Amino acid sequence: MSKIEYKTLNDHAYEAIKKGLMAAEFGPGQPLIIRNLAETYGISTTPVREALQRLVAERLLDLLPNRTIAVPELNAEKFAEILRIRCALEGLAAELGAKYLEKVHLRRLKKLLQAMEAALERDDYDTYRSTNQQFHFTLYDCADSPQLLQIIQDLWGRAGPYMKVLFMDGRYRTIANDEHRKIIAALEDGDISGVRDHIVSDVESACLIILEELQAKPTLLNQPGPS
Repeated sequence: MSKIEYKTLNDHAYEAIKKGLMAAEFGPGQPLIIRNLAETYGISTTPVREALQRLVAERLLDLLPNRTIAVPELNAEKFAEILRIRCALEGLAAELGAKYLEKVHLRRLKKLLQAMEAALERDDYDTYRSTNQQFHFTLYDCADSPQLLQIIQDLWGRAGPYMKVLFMDGRYRTIANDEHRKIIAALEDGDISGVRDHIVSDVESACLIILEELQAKPTLLNQPGPS
């Protein structure tokens, strides 16, 4: 019999804020106000404060000289470094995940792809980003490599606040699911190297657009989100 996992309010607040970073609920440079976050998540300020301190210690958030806690801002060089690391590690996670993926996971990936398609049709980009996150980590979870998964989550937490940039113009919208469809096809064919290649292409196609924006405008404007 498996044990029931116990999570403190600190853990729940930590996971909620980290998922928010990964899904672009917070924008670059955005200050995170403890009281507002506590109201958003329906908990007291103490676990939120402790969660923010954990995220600062992990360098997913910055503690500014005035003691404000804010989402880090990345320059083009730092973002490009994250892109290189993401391609290497997510390619590995996809390859490992494809080896151990079961039919139930493939069915879930297909449903998530349908949900992403529907989100794009109604211009619901928040839902698209959160569903895209679920798509990737459904595959990565199958790798059964907790340390690798943790590193990838941290990298998504660093890059995630910039994901709203993708839909500032129409370029990305037209290609957003191209690689996802190819990933499904490769999984159905048992093409493990193809799964890896298409995951890398998916990460690159999104991040290169963001990188172009960062190079043109070194400090992107904050994106609205809960604070």
